[in-house]
Amino acid sequence: MAYQISTGLAIYFVLWWLVLFLTLPFGVRSQHEDGVGAPGTDPGAPILARMGRKLMWTTLISAVIFAIAMWAYYSGYLSIERLSKLMGMPEFHN
Repeated sequence: MAYQISTGLAIYFVLWWLVLFLTLPFGVRSQHEDGVGAPGTDPGAPILARMGRKLMWTTLISAVIFAIAMWAYYSGYLSIERLSKLMGMPEFHN
């Protein structure tokens, strides 16, 4: 049981980071795009990153993807046998 919980948390943690890096560029405007900026700063620097909003969206999107993946796993749609067959790998027999 402890392995299942820790494995689930590890998978969610990796998924969360992947989604975070996917959501970071959305809604960011650079100083160059808005025509304002402090002297001596890079023109590509963001004006307002809105990290709180991005962290909330990341958590929500990750939770939905994780829930769908867990449903698929427990329903039998997502299994090692099925994935190996899709990838053309030989079947594994015990």
